[in-house]
Amino acid sequence: MSDISHFINGKRVQGSSGRGGDVFNPATGEKVRRVAFASAADVDSAVKAAAAAFPGWAATPPLTRARILFKFLEILAREHDALARVISEEHGKVFSDAQGEITRGVEVVEFACGIPHLLKGEFTEQVGRGIDSWSVRQPLGVCAGITPFNFPAMVPMWMFPMAIATGNTFILKPSERDPSAGLRIAELLAEAGLPPGVFNVVNGDKEAVDAILQHPGIAAVSFVGSTAIAEYIYTTAAAVGKRVQALGGAKNHMVVMPDADLDQATDALMGAAYGAAGERCMAVSVAVAVGGVGDRLMDKLVPRVRALKIGPGTDPEAEMGPLVTKQHYDKVRSYIDLGVKEGAKLVVDGRGLKLQGYENGFFMGGSVFDDVKPDMRIYKEEIFGPVLSVMRADTFDEATKLASEHEYGNGVAIFTRDGDAAREFASRVQIGMVGVNVPIPVPMAFHSFGGWKRSLFGDMAVYGTEGVRFYTRLKTVTARWPTGIRAGAEYVMPTMR
Repeated sequence: MSDISHFINGKRVQGSSGRGGDVFNPATGEKVRRVAFASAADVDSAVKAAAAAFPGWAATPPLTRARILFKFLEILAREHDALARVISEEHGKVFSDAQGEITRGVEVVEFACGIPHLLKGEFTEQVGRGIDSWSVRQPLGVCAGITPFNFPAMVPMWMFPMAIATGNTFILKPSERDPSAGLRIAELLAEAGLPPGVFNVVNGDKEAVDAILQHPGIAAVSFVGSTAIAEYIYTTAAAVGKRVQALGGAKNHMVVMPDADLDQATDALMGAAYGAAGERCMAVSVAVAVGGVGDRLMDKLVPRVRALKIGPGTDPEAEMGPLVTKQHYDKVRSYIDLGVKEGAKLVVDGRGLKLQGYENGFFMGGSVFDDVKPDMRIYKEEIFGPVLSVMRADTFDEATKLASEHEYGNGVAIFTRDGDAAREFASRVQIGMVGVNVPIPVPMAFHSFGGWKRSLFGDMAVYGTEGVRFYTRLKTVTARWPTGIRAGAEYVMPTMR
């Protein structure tokens, strides 16, 4: 039996596959739990439960749905720190970062509580003589979310609050690396009064993912993860007629202009590059120093990276925790090895870090490369670890072009005191989310999150008004009531007059 089961139709279910995986504490390297892996039959059970719950939930007034989400907010406030401790234990991020993750997820729940207003349609009286027309947005049916390990609470909360608020039912497939948060969220939603079957959790690996993508009873799929998998999710699910939003990888640049406040820029780089050990899709992994600012920036940055306080998530003094798994640790280390071979200058080397008492943990120190070139793989590819590449650009135009031409278009930032430069950069750069003296420009819940190019497959971003559109479809009604006057059959295209 597994410690972490599925949650289907309002209760924990062990599943039928007999397969499972180990969940580790990244700080100690020890196995702490075992998670059940769903079979296609388990996914089918979840879809059937969600499909059975859909008609009643879709017919539930939006205000009633919102009140359940309000209750869920109350429960989340009570369970906030307990949920953060679970995330910290399984992911490895420091406790304060886990708390911040939940807070950003809560913001989307708060936005979804306004669904009665968000679902208001449009009405036009007298579009023709005696004819009115109006539009409404209606739910799709059963929706699914496939979410990554780096934000086991926040990213699911980017999806399911909008899905269920708009009247859909939902199946969550969390990462098998840190699945406890998803299961706990299901229990909290049930406590808030969400009817059985409206929110379900199936844990697992590729078998569960493929079952979701191919199941004819699922109308829409949301995904966050690497670009390779995002493209696979998009092409596979779209090919069988599903609506898809698949958010992929990133290589987020931070352009530092010569007039920037370098203390502020250094602080920003430290938090954005090394927070959560760099395991964020919005992490800054490339700093572009413009003009002659590079050496001065490095003088401030290098000692800060060397002094990073690294420890387990339970250490209140720790600024950065371990990487999530040994496999991911090995992958990030291999990129540092590669950067050295490619000729980049490794100014700070985070390899080989060992913490007393945590020798088996997946800890790595912060690393900094200087003189990184555009043709290097450490620049082209997403490392997803505590590795910062510093590049030099002679001019503002060169820096803007560098960021714009990367195949990823997720996030970018510019640090400057020049309002004209900032405005021009925000207008010209070919990136979906832009920060001006803000290193991680994650939009608030009442906007929407989404990159460009190979960072997003699909037409709509997540949460905000884009989330409302994604989880609903438009219906327009044109109506005329008989008045007793019959004009006879018309054989031309109807016109309103």
